[in-house]
Amino acid sequence: MCNCETNKYWDLFEDVMKNYTGAQSQLIPLLQKLQETYGYLPRDVIEKLSEKTGIFVSQIMGVVTFYSQFRLQPIGKNIVRICFGTACHVVGAENIADSICRELGIELGGTTEDKMFTVESVACIGCCSLAPAVMINDETHGRLTPDSARKVIKDFKSENS
Repeated sequence: MCNCETNKYWDLFEDVMKNYTGAQSQLIPLLQKLQETYGYLPRDVIEKLSEKTGIFVSQIMGVVTFYSQFRLQPIGKNIVRICFGTACHVVGAENIADSICRELGIELGGTTEDKMFTVESVACIGCCSLAPAVMINDETHGRLTPDSARKVIKDFKSENS
């Protein structure tokens, strides 16, 4: 009896690996493609990558944990990016982050249980004139207060439920 979900899961892996030539320099592009495929880098995928490439799991994990682009946990459907650039930091980014995280019931960097939201801190979103600012997916919200930040999250939830 075959588990079709499991077969599809590993078929995706094999599809990514089909162009692997054996060069260690391909590790980062492979990790990027695997993350694009799975949404994050599952532990079993990292172990299989180690088997296929001959690169130790510890070496792969060293790369994965060094670069902030890689994720070891699934992310939410909606990404809330809180700007911590200088302009936003000076006018209260920390308070905005606290407010949003309390509203969603998670910590900064976390994902809600229902996988609807992940909250990330970012160095800059390029909207200094709107400080403090956040982005939800590709939509920017600026000149926030802790109360207006909570309202943005509540409104987004109700519009997208």
